[in-house]
Amino acid sequence: MNILKLISDIEKVDPEVYDRFDSRRKVFKHMTGMGKTLASAAVPGFLGAVFNKAYGQTSTLPQGIQDILNFALKLEYLEYYFYNKGLATTGLIPSGAGRDALSVIRDDENKHVAFLKTALGISAATVVVPESKFDFTGSKGGTRAALFADVFSNYQTFLAVAQSFEDTGVRAYKGGAAGLMANDTILEAALNIHSVEARHASHLRTMRRGGPTVAGAGTGASPKSWITGTESGGAGGSITAPIYGAGASGFPAEDNVTQGGVNLQTALSSLNFPATAFTEAFDEPLDGTTVTNIVLNFVVGTTL
Repeated sequence: MNILKLISDIEKVDPEVYDRFDSRRKVFKHMTGMGKTLASAAVPGFLGAVFNKAYGQTSTLPQGIQDILNFALKLEYLEYYFYNKGLATTGLIPSGAGRDALSVIRDDENKHVAFLKTALGISAATVVVPESKFDFTGSKGGTRAALFADVFSNYQTFLAVAQSFEDTGVRAYKGGAAGLMANDTILEAALNIHSVEARHASHLRTMRRGGPTVAGAGTGASPKSWITGTESGGAGGSITAPIYGAGASGFPAEDNVTQGGVNLQTALSSLNFPATAFTEAFDEPLDGTTVTNIVLNFVVGTTL
């Protein structure tokens, strides 16, 4: 769940949001104090309590905040439906550690859906976004050639698409970080949550390396546990290339070797590190517009 962008977007329509959260500073300190033991399963409960207290004094959320939460909810539905359908497809996912890991990720996404529905005051039994809204083959409801026609019949393709979703999410998280710089406590809590999502992405890449064949591996015979360069476009070539490419408003691509205005490859040339080493050392952020355009490849229609 992109908590970084969620709170930074809310700040745009509710400038007092930090004051609301600061009054419950102990809640965030408790979250950040968990450190590495922070479980993603605990995230919705904590955030649900904070949002309920922050906005509980009003009968309904401000419209702008409702719009932000609704958009986040749609993205969480996309991921939940994807993993849930894969796990429910007979013969697709072998039993064992891989299936167990995907079940945990699916359950995490479902908890995120539940949290956002609670924050919006929507009954848990109410389906807000139907599964039919999404087309995980990338054919947009049959209106164009499928990008991943065998996503639910080929385990390696399923993992490749899962990696694409998670890699997008990790960059989106970092893209939202700048909006939280005004509040160190919230930023620290959100980055702890971000680390859980990054571990999802890394684990999926590890799972792909264990397969007999690897669809859309990118820059090697099988993907590393981290992003290298622009991954040769990733799982879908030119279609998924934006996941690793440059974003809008000056967001650099993942093959960027300049950090803090210093070209690291040039400055450290005496060490003879390959350019890929510098690209692997840093995750690059991605803007919301580019993220939305990537997601629309798996949505029926023209809007999410």
